Amino acid sequence: MKIVCFGDSLTRGISYVRGRLRIIKENYPNSLAKLTESLPFVEVLNKGVFNDNSDLLVSRIEKDVMSENPDIVLIEVGGNDCNFHWDEVAKNPEGDHEPIVPIERYLENITQLVKQVQDKHVTPFLLTLPPLDPARYYRSIADKFGHSIGHFVSHVGGIEHWHGMYNRQLKNLALELKVPLIDVRSYIKSSGDLDRLISDDGIHLTSEGYQQMGMAIFSDLRKHMEEDIHPQP
Repeated sequence: MKIVCFGDSLTRGISYVRGRLRIIKENYPNSLAKLTESLPFVEVLNKGVFNDNSDLLVSRIEKDVMSENPDIVLIEVGGNDCNFHWDEVAKNPEGDHEPIVPIERYLENITQLVKQVQDKHVTPFLLTLPPLDPARYYRSIADKFGHSIGHFVSHVGGIEHWHGMYNRQLKNLALELKVPLIDVRSYIKSSGDLDRLISDDGIHLTSEGYQQMGMAIFSDLRKHMEEDIHPQP
């Protein structure tokens, strides 16, 4: 069985370590690979790309994912979609600004990704957006672009407003499309102190956070595999 992990920097394994963003080996695909070692013939591939959004996933799914002939595709994306061009916000904090990928197009992109996977008789799994730390995330953005962004952030309901909204809409879409959804967001939130699980930039995970993410995915995937092997009568 071949599992392709498809997504952005949270799939690639980016963490904020010692003052800079780094690729760490303890990412969720590697964690998942270790957890599946006891299962026969399971291969896990990491197809995460830093700074990707759903537009970019649509553009590369055939080349990077379907060409691998996977059995399962894990789709993790959204954190960059609901982000903003903060340089533009800083210049005009009282103006109207749209997320990089507006919610309607984000949902259309997810639907297209799911259908492209299903059309090849492959099983897609959607992953919820891992949690962020609003205070640290705001600080990391303000330190880079200036505190003038604060007016816009407070006006739209806080730094987590869009992140939470995209996540809720993703969960609703999974129900509508009748595709399995793995709620890594809730799992990570319930796994202990988020200061240890989310890195200092407030949005990427630590190695421990990625390990928890891998465990959440493995738990749900194992149930899926067992159902395939031992279907209900």
